[in-house]
Amino acid sequence: MLAALDLATGRMLYRIRNRKRWGEFLDLLKVLRRTYPGQRLYVILDNFSPHKRAEVLTWCAGNNVELVFIPTNASWLNWIEAEFAALRYYALNGTDHRSHDEQGQAIARYVRWRNARARPKRGFAINSKIRSPDWQANYQAKVSC
Repeated sequence: MLAALDLATGRMLYRIRNRKRWGEFLDLLKVLRRTYPGQRLYVILDNFSPHKRAEVLTWCAGNNVELVFIPTNASWLNWIEAEFAALRYYALNGTDHRSHDEQGQAIARYVRWRNARARPKRGFAINSKIRSPDWQANYQAKVSC
């Protein structure tokens, strides 16, 4: 499964594919570009190697898409990770699907249910030091020691 979370609406867009390579990721980016035309698109993601493939980076540069990579081992900074946890809990835990299609249908039912109740993502990490403008500089200083 490849997915994106719109922070402005809280809605999730997903695609189930047999593999998660750079081509499938690029296809998802193209869907996002068509879904949000005419504006700069910021995509927050981890450092999975298909996200950094030259073809992906070239396409993004030519289509007003900026990839924003979170630090390594900091998946908790990406809101969609919490959505994946909820999806696993509500749609997949304790199940024994007879096929990938059946599992995909369970995922689709859950995503439709959650999107019908979606709310904008606001007010996250309000008191966190990572929101401080000088935090990143301090973090880099600690890393380089």
